[in-house]
Amino acid sequence: MKALLLLRSRKAQPAPAEPDPAQADSVQSAANQAAAATTAALAPLAASTAAWMPAGSQGGGGEAGAGAEGGAAAYSAADAWAAAPSVGEAGGPARADGSEAVGGGRGRSVAVYDFQACPAVVKAGRRCAVKVQATAAPNDLNAGLGFEQMRDGIKVAAKESILTPRFYTTDFDETEQIFSKEINPNLDMEELNACLQEFRNDYNKVHFVRNNSFKAAADKVTGETRRIFIEFLERSCTAEFSGFLLYKELARRLKTSAPEVAEMFLLMSRDEARHAGFLNKALADFNLALDLGFLTKNRTYTYFKPKFIIYATFLSEKIGYWRYITIYRHLQRNPDNQFYPLFEYFENWCQDENRHGDFLAACLKAKPELLNNWEAKLWSKFFCLSVYVTMYLNDHTRTKFYESLGLVTRQFNQHVIIETNRATERLFPVVPDVEDPWFFETMNKMVDVNSAIMRIEDSNAPDFLKTLQKLPYQERMASYLVQLMFMKEKECGSVDIAGSAASALTSF
Repeated sequence: MKALLLLRSRKAQPAPAEPDPAQADSVQSAANQAAAATTAALAPLAASTAAWMPAGSQGGGGEAGAGAEGGAAAYSAADAWAAAPSVGEAGGPARADGSEAVGGGRGRSVAVYDFQACPAVVKAGRRCAVKVQATAAPNDLNAGLGFEQMRDGIKVAAKESILTPRFYTTDFDETEQIFSKEINPNLDMEELNACLQEFRNDYNKVHFVRNNSFKAAADKVTGETRRIFIEFLERSCTAEFSGFLLYKELARRLKTSAPEVAEMFLLMSRDEARHAGFLNKALADFNLALDLGFLTKNRTYTYFKPKFIIYATFLSEKIGYWRYITIYRHLQRNPDNQFYPLFEYFENWCQDENRHGDFLAACLKAKPELLNNWEAKLWSKFFCLSVYVTMYLNDHTRTKFYESLGLVTRQFNQHVIIETNRATERLFPVVPDVEDPWFFETMNKMVDVNSAIMRIEDSNAPDFLKTLQKLPYQERMASYLVQLMFMKEKECGSVDIAGSAASALTSF
C-alpha cells in the first residue's frame, strides 16, 4: 500500500569502519546483549507510554524481562519501538533541530527515534538516538540455501511480490471520521470499550519468554527444512511488523479525536511488536535476522481506503488465529514433529489474533453501511477470496514446511479456510461458499497454474521469452479468479446489523 508513514528522508551517513567479526561469539550472545541494551535504552519510552494511557491500561508495555531467568528474555512493545522509528530513519546524519541519527555499519541494527512523533511522549518532546548491535558469527548451516545477507547475521529481505506480506497505509483523516463521536453520533462504544478492557488486561504480558532451547533447536534444523522454515519466519515477522507500523500510526492520528479507539490501536501495536520481535529473535537463532528499521524505510507502502484496511486486517487476524491454533493442536497430538520451541507459544499467541479480530469486527459495526448494503456485499466477498487465494497459493509453494510438521498442506489449508469462513459469516453480509466442492476444485487448479508460472520464472530463459510463456497461464489464473468471484455465495451477517440475513432470521 503505497503511502509513507510520515518518514523524513535524509542523506545517508558514511558507514563506520567494519568491526572485527571475531568480536561476536555467537548469535545468541549478541541477541541477548541487543535485547538488554534495547530494554535499558527504551525504559523512558515505556514509562511515558504508561503515563499516556489511562489507569489500568499499561499492560506491561515496558517490562521486558519480567519473569525471565537464566538468560531468557521477555518481549514487549519496546522490542518493536526499537526496530521502527515513528518519523526518523536509520542511518542518517545529525538533524538541524539537534536530534542525532546513528549511522549503520556492518553487523549492526540501527534505528533513530523521533519521540515527538510518538503519542506516548508528546508532552516530554524529547528526542534521542539509540544504537542496537546484533551481530552474529557466520554459520555454515546456511551455506547453499540461497539467502543473501546485508551484513553478518542480517538477511536481505525477500523480494516483494503479489503474494508477499505488504506494508499498509491509509487515509487517516477519513479514519478519524469513522471513530469521531461528533461526526458519527451513533457510534456504539459499548462493544469497543469491552475490547479495550480485554487489551488492557494484557493476558500475554509474560508469555513471550525465550530460553536456551531455542538456539540449540535451531542448530539441529538443516537442509531444505531449514530453508523453508526461515522463509516462514520471515513472512510471519514481516506481516506482524507491518501490523505494528499501521496500528501505531493509527493510534497517533486518533489520539485527539477518538482517544479510546487510539488506545486500542496502541495496545494492538504492542501485541504486534511482541510478535515481530519474538519472530525476529527466532530468525537470529538461524543467523539471519531482519533489519526492521531498514524495512520501515525501504519497503513499498500500499494505500488502501480505511474501510478496505478494516476488511483486510479483520480477515488476516482471524485466519492467523486458525493457522496458529491448528498447528498448535496438531503438534500437541504429535510432539515428535515439533522441531523448534516457537510452536509451543502458539496457543496463547493466537488469542492475541482473535482479540484483534474482535476489535476490528466492532470497528466495522461502528459504521453499519460497511456491512448492510450491496457495496458491502461486493467488498466482503472480494476480500474473503483475496485472503483465501493468497494463503492457498503461498502455502502450496512451501509444502515441505508443513510436511516437516507432519501436516498435509492441502488438508491444513482447507481446514483453516473453512473455519475462518465460518467465523466471518457472523459478521460479513456474504461470504463465498467454501464448503461447496467446486470451490476447492477451482483452488487446486489455480495451484497447478501457479506452479507452472513459477517453473517458467525459475527457468534460464530470457526475460522476454518468460513473459510470453507466462501469458496463457496468467490468463487462465485470471479466469479462475473471475469464476470464484461469481460463484455461489452465502447470505449471512451479524445479528446486530439491521438488514443482514442473520438479523432477518432472528426477527419475530
